[in-house]
Amino acid sequence: MIDGIYARSPSRARIKKINKQKSTQTELEIISIGGRGDGVGELEGKSVFVPFSLAGENVLINKNGNRGKILKIIKSSPNRIAPFCSHFTRCGGCVVQHLPPDIYRSWKKEIVKTALDNQGLDVQIDDLIDAHGNGRRRVSLHVLFDQGIPRAGFMKARSHDLFEFDECPVLVSALNEATKIARSLSSPLSSFSKKINILITAFECGLDCDIQIPIKFSELDINVRIKLADVAAKFDLARVTVSGDIIVERRSPMIKIGKAYIFPPPNVFLQATLAGEKLLADFVLAYAFGAYKVADLFCGIGPFSLRLANASSVLAVDFNEAQISTLSKAARNCQGLKPIITEVRDLFSNPYRADELSDFDCVIFNPPRAGAKAQAGEISKSKVPIVIAVSCDPASFARDSAILACGGYSLEKITPIDQFKFTRHVEMVALFQRKGEK
Repeated sequence: MIDGIYARSPSRARIKKINKQKSTQTELEIISIGGRGDGVGELEGKSVFVPFSLAGENVLINKNGNRGKILKIIKSSPNRIAPFCSHFTRCGGCVVQHLPPDIYRSWKKEIVKTALDNQGLDVQIDDLIDAHGNGRRRVSLHVLFDQGIPRAGFMKARSHDLFEFDECPVLVSALNEATKIARSLSSPLSSFSKKINILITAFECGLDCDIQIPIKFSELDINVRIKLADVAAKFDLARVTVSGDIIVERRSPMIKIGKAYIFPPPNVFLQATLAGEKLLADFVLAYAFGAYKVADLFCGIGPFSLRLANASSVLAVDFNEAQISTLSKAARNCQGLKPIITEVRDLFSNPYRADELSDFDCVIFNPPRAGAKAQAGEISKSKVPIVIAVSCDPASFARDSAILACGGYSLEKITPIDQFKFTRHVEMVALFQRKGEK
């Protein structure tokens, strides 16, 4: 018997629709594991998705639409292992802690393969590389108020309800008190909003906390600011900001990228793990080796640009002005680097055109989850010999890869990187070459 298992629902509208459907109990044989980590069975020719089940299992489920909740495992798979976290099946984070390592690695690789197959791309995929390292260094927590008392955690599995917890074993140890900190920071803000998100990032100098709430800094009276500063002192926080505005900065967060020192702005984007950032950078440097002039599109604060500039001149472009400013300052203050030219530009609505890329030996693009459809279209029309793609979404990556392939690029190598361990998310780094340029 497994308690607290909820069928996935992608939206509140979908939840209401499912709730109106009649629930039925039925026995189901699980035949595979889907891309979201759910076990998949078949009833009357239609797929039924059952969270936390495994291929080869027979389960008694409460079926609601095409989703099922396990009531009892009638026949358990010999491959099932015990989850390492007591929150598993209730927390909305991890979905496959019950998978053994070999099946887990194959499953994540298959997610990438399926996305490529859907775009008609038949490519050899490298084995999954573990980039969990010491754990995830950033966490986004939801805070809700219950009669004025803050509750902090993740959303429950397949639900819009909050799941409170004290510790999460997939985070770096510096984030062990993250929920306690989130509750303390939220307490003075109960009159401003019923819901608060808090992003906490672990730096060597301490924790950087950005309270994301729909109010202006000027709306916070002095007493609230004092209380937030007191919380920062109590937990020895490096910095506390509200929607990006600094409340207190006891130590400036800093990271080293290559030879340069970066002082990141609040709510900065970083790869989920330090191991993941270094691994992705190693691949990018290897693929860009020998390139004299490189364009780094969707560059963020420059985890690739600042490393590439040891040997290549770099154009670094991103829509986030604060991150570009941070990168530019770091480059100016670092001796021994090749020139890094920075530009603020929305590459979704105003991608770098093919003619603008004509002088580059290599283009890197590392877009958000939505991918870079417009930019991939321009790259596909260019003559750039080497293109490197970094992506956190297999579907958008496969779509963009198909665009490059139609433009005459060959997908030479693709490696899945596992930063978000035990979830359905997987990172990819890929090398494209223009045909005839090998």
